[in-house]
Amino acid sequence: MVGTKGRLLMRASLSDLPLVLDNVSLRAGATTILEHLDLTIASGMPTLVLGPNGAGKTSLLRLCMGLAEPSEGRVSWGGRTQSAHTRRAILFQKPVMLRRSAAGNVAYGLAQAGCPRRRRAARTEELLDRVGLLDLAARPARLLSGGEQQRVAFARALAREPEILVLDEPTASLDPAATRHVEDIIRMAAQAGTKIIMASHDLGQVRRLAGDVIFLVRGRLCEQASVQDFFDCPSTPEAAAFVRGDLVL
Repeated sequence: MVGTKGRLLMRASLSDLPLVLDNVSLRAGATTILEHLDLTIASGMPTLVLGPNGAGKTSLLRLCMGLAEPSEGRVSWGGRTQSAHTRRAILFQKPVMLRRSAAGNVAYGLAQAGCPRRRRAARTEELLDRVGLLDLAARPARLLSGGEQQRVAFARALAREPEILVLDEPTASLDPAATRHVEDIIRMAAQAGTKIIMASHDLGQVRRLAGDVIFLVRGRLCEQASVQDFFDCPSTPEAAAFVRGDLVL
């Protein structure tokens, strides 16, 4: 018989990777958003999702997070189709800041993740230091710059110690300096073992961060390849045009 401690250890050891989409389609009424996707996302360097506007990038991220149900096919995490979100976190392009200090926002994330109260202060400082904002811990989060708010959002998400971190164009509205700070955080998280799945429209950013690329066009998987192969020898005309900077509809 497996005791309570054994069951807890077994649950703790379960992984949400690989993340697999098996013949997945997503529809909204008569509109097909994603169609017959077959994807496997494994551990390792960040996976970046590319495609023209309306390609279905955000919808794919929502499926990866478990925030949307496929209309057809199945999504599984570590072989399980039912998986709690406790090992996954998501950041959007414009994060919502609570009416609290930067530290208060991170402490809230820790509370939601089940961190014991006695550990929250030290853990909050650690996370804010990790994103370079320890000196702004007491500043009201809503008075921070856009880039600083995004870094607070990263600290709040990392409070969950996620195995998978889903990012929806987190630097789209940031200036180059703020983008660099966020990219550094992404690299550190990936190096620490967190699997990053990230939508981006910036080919330079993809070159800097990605291990592999998922390229969508009109809701279909056009290409999945290593970042080097995607840029050096794209296998489809659509991907080749996208890399050249041509308009892909």
